[in-house]
Amino acid sequence: MILTISDLHVSYGAIRALKGINCEVAEGEIVALIGANGAGKSTTLRTISGLMRPQQGTITWQGRPISRCQPHQIVELGISQVPEGRRVFARMSVLENLEMGAYSRRSRAEVRADMERVFARFPRLAERQHQLAGTLSGGEQQMLAIGRALMSRPRLLLLDEPSMGLAPMLVREIFNIIQEINREGTTILLVEQNARMALAVANRAYVLETGEIVLTGPASELVNDPAVRKAYLGEN
Repeated sequence: MILTISDLHVSYGAIRALKGINCEVAEGEIVALIGANGAGKSTTLRTISGLMRPQQGTITWQGRPISRCQPHQIVELGISQVPEGRRVFARMSVLENLEMGAYSRRSRAEVRADMERVFARFPRLAERQHQLAGTLSGGEQQMLAIGRALMSRPRLLLLDEPSMGLAPMLVREIFNIIQEINREGTTILLVEQNARMALAVANRAYVLETGEIVLTGPASELVNDPAVRKAYLGEN
């Protein structure tokens, strides 16, 4: 396993957001975290990224504990996050946003080559590279947020609600892109309220409820689990 989370407890003041969760991600997988609003999905990603500190428990990346690392150190180790709500730099151009994703890298030639790869994957970003990010559509901003994260050359990509606010056709496009990125060698931990889409692309999944993992298993099995179908797929 390249990422292991053990007995992780995280709180917002008096509110216990995570209550001792355990999960792991193997190299090359797409692992999904599904659950309702407030279940602790985004908190899990933010803690992995170093944006929150656990009260208890460990996060291990390639055998190294990272719970006390700073966010920039975690990016340099090979973990990059696409945040919920895109969070592009609205007053900066598409090009400048992508350059910000590569801020920790030293080789300008490699950065330029990766920029070309992002533009090849997202032709609309190439067409709009000098446009302010805040003027892009929601789907284009999501592509930019993914492209920006890829500019750090992550081994593990954390995706927080990539389908949020997008039309169904764009959701399918974004999930196709997620699968392509994974096939090219990037491991993915996916937080997603659209449980049907998440389970369709994931190898394995964890179901979070009020800060606790209540189900785990192969995505192909969870999609047929009666409790999952009733709670997250809208079926009786």
